[in-house]
Amino acid sequence: MVRTREVIGIGIVGLGGAAQQMAPSLLADERVAIRAGADPNRDVREEFSAAFDCRVYETCEEMAADPAVDCVYVASPHQWHMDNAITAAQHGKHVIVEKPMALTADECTRMIQAAKENGVVLIVGHTHSFGKPIRKAREMLLARELGRLSMINSFAYTNFLYKPRRPEELDTSRGGGVLFNQLPHHVDIVRYLGGEVRCVRGMTSCMDPMRPTEGAYMAYFDLECGAAASIVYSGYDYFDSDEFHSWIGELGNQREPGGHASARRALGAIAAGPAGARARKRSWSEVQQAAGRSPVLGHPHFGVTIVSCERGDIRFSARGVLVYSAQGVREMDCTLSDAYPDKSGVIEELVDAVVHGVPPIHDGAWGRATMEVCLALRDAAKSRGEVRLRAS
Repeated sequence: MVRTREVIGIGIVGLGGAAQQMAPSLLADERVAIRAGADPNRDVREEFSAAFDCRVYETCEEMAADPAVDCVYVASPHQWHMDNAITAAQHGKHVIVEKPMALTADECTRMIQAAKENGVVLIVGHTHSFGKPIRKAREMLLARELGRLSMINSFAYTNFLYKPRRPEELDTSRGGGVLFNQLPHHVDIVRYLGGEVRCVRGMTSCMDPMRPTEGAYMAYFDLECGAAASIVYSGYDYFDSDEFHSWIGELGNQREPGGHASARRALGAIAAGPAGARARKRSWSEVQQAAGRSPVLGHPHFGVTIVSCERGDIRFSARGVLVYSAQGVREMDCTLSDAYPDKSGVIEELVDAVVHGVPPIHDGAWGRATMEVCLALRDAAKSRGEVRLRAS
């Protein structure tokens, strides 16, 4: 596949929080440039246009027709991922779609077909499996530096459910809750390190009627390679697993120790405040001004992950990768990005695919397989049994 211009023009559909997190990495990479944005909210469009001096549109279809756009980054609400990705592909644009890829396996398949029929690249991200420490660990595992993989244990305890949320973010049927927002991170990490999932057992929890969606899960994965994986996530804002990560936050930021249940208290203050009170979100001008100037103190992470092999264990740290073996403990640093948060791995796969013709790892088939595991956990929790994804 040959690049048609010196810089890949990016158009962003959905100018909310996910797009704001991706923007610093886009601004930091000279191989890409933000050319356009699309959002139904006029005020947000105007703010985005002023910050980046680019064209804005009300719909994805209008933006996808812009000749300055080579790739559409889909950061719209989850229920629109399929429609936006297919629209972009039909206009001959490459596609990066935020997790979750879509809400059903069939929707994922339709997106894959649209990309294939129109000869464009489809990349599913961002998830934490794009992180530099996780990529380094994958290299070690593929090289069998510590022998065969035995098991992966990963857990994260956060305040996810008690951040201000739109109604659909608390509605599982519309892609809300941790099964669609957080589980893809965990599944991608396990699959990236350990390979495909053969069968799933697990449970989910809905423990707050005021936040009526899944806020926690626990799962056991039987991997095709013979190893096993266990994952645990809770977004109920009690214990905070950043305590086990030197108080470096999920995005690589320094956090004040403690703060347990602070998101619950803040949400309660908003609810008790005057009519119309809401949490303040950053403006696009603030995002643009902060790009390249925010402190980057550690690598993004997804809780605590320990990978066990025949001759040692691996754990991710704020600096890189910790290796525990018979020789003791050593830490391998991974270069920190200037962008906060660092989501450069997505751009690397895009450039490699569009410019150099290297098939992306996180392609449509990858994204669909991740969603199949996520949906299998949902089904396993309902049936309280095992769901098989592949024959023994």
